[in-house]
Amino acid sequence: MASRGVIGVFLLSALPLLCLELRRGIPDLGIKDLILLCGRVFLLLALLTLIISMTTSLFNSFKSSQTYLKEEEEKNEKRQKLVRKKQQEAQGEKGDEEIVLENASLTSFETTNREAAKRRNLAKPLTEVSPSAEQPSQKQVPDLPEEPSETTEEVVTVALRCLGGKVLRRRFFKSWSSQVLFDWMMKIGYHTSLYGLSTSFPRRPLEVAQDQSLADIGITVDTVLNVEEKEQSN
Repeated sequence: MASRGVIGVFLLSALPLLCLELRRGIPDLGIKDLILLCGRVFLLLALLTLIISMTTSLFNSFKSSQTYLKEEEEKNEKRQKLVRKKQQEAQGEKGDEEIVLENASLTSFETTNREAAKRRNLAKPLTEVSPSAEQPSQKQVPDLPEEPSETTEEVVTVALRCLGGKVLRRRFFKSWSSQVLFDWMMKIGYHTSLYGLSTSFPRRPLEVAQDQSLADIGITVDTVLNVEEKEQSN
């Protein structure tokens, strides 16, 4: 519609020129001259039409590209919003799962503690001994000899792995009585009526005696011993 309006404007502007030429050439104007004049006018109109068509095509193409870019930007914005929404939902679900796992872990921990307490209560009558054996008084726990220094010769280091996983270390002379190991165990709270000692590898109960030294029972190098609970008979 725009191109037709422009062509019409050019036609109207060309009419005065045509009339002027006709007026100037009326005395000598022949059929041949009239045909040439009309040809020039039509050639001019064709050239103007071509220019207008090309200009209109370029304008429409530019406008279409702008519209396409705008549509693509809107689509990208929609995609980004959708992706952000999904990420937020996923993070929300992940947070809920973490809360559920934490609650489940807490519940499992509490259940384990209750079951362990029940087992201890059930096993208590089987392992009951006299009060003096369970909780020895301070007089019953012998004093340990002074620990030798690291630079002293004929000294071994014994590591005592307790039931809770704690490891204690102490140095002893190889010539000391092996009974000192049980004295040490009682000193840290494990009575000999309920607990014993065993070697790590190979695993075997450790036999000690007052008249046998550490070297006599095989402790001549640094050694790891385990505190183990004795099996109580009914």
